[in-house]
Amino acid sequence: MGVSTVVFPSFNASANDLLELIDYRRAEFYEERDAIFRLRYDCYMRERAIETNRTQRLTDKYDDSAWIFGLCIDGRLVSAIRISVATRNSPALPALETYPDHLMPLLDAGMTIVEPSRFVVDQSSMRNHPKLAYMTARLGWLAGEYFNADLILAACRLEHQAFYKRTYGYRPVCGLRPYLQLTTPLSLMVLDYHVQKDDVHRRYPFFRSTFFERRMLFERSTETQRPAASAAA
Repeated sequence: MGVSTVVFPSFNASANDLLELIDYRRAEFYEERDAIFRLRYDCYMRERAIETNRTQRLTDKYDDSAWIFGLCIDGRLVSAIRISVATRNSPALPALETYPDHLMPLLDAGMTIVEPSRFVVDQSSMRNHPKLAYMTARLGWLAGEYFNADLILAACRLEHQAFYKRTYGYRPVCGLRPYLQLTTPLSLMVLDYHVQKDDVHRRYPFFRSTFFERRMLFERSTETQRPAASAAA
């Protein structure tokens, strides 16, 4: 069953305008990744969600296997997100460390799971572009389509659960637990991608994408994940 939040046409129109300004960049080189790790550190420190460290960077072992993206406007990095994709044969998923009892049975059953994490938005850019968070979250949605995911995860604070439930149709499956390097515990929510997809696309048309866009973002020279969904937009 989809969620029923009404989205006004002006909301989608302004979101589409912002999408025209956004440059999605997959970070593959040291300089790009380092800038994102610095942005992560600054954003998490602002919320007092991590301890200080000498490098003033926030990174972990999952950065080596994930897709890391920076969003730029006029050449300036304004937000970033990490996308991890897990299957039974490749279970590299940050949330698996915290919620193995909930996630391992799903992977063992053959599900493909996408986890967006390290979701950060530059504070001043957010003031200028209030829908920037939606543009950033859109990458997790595109990954769900490209990798034909069964579930998309959200490891989030309790106070953020209402947003994920109202906006996309996520459902909570686990209460607060410690998560990686964060000082704040997170709860786990899951979204049944194929169940919610049409409803989200109807309410937020800017979450739609073409096969060409998804391939440009996620294709690697050697694909080891589940085959991509069909070329239909």
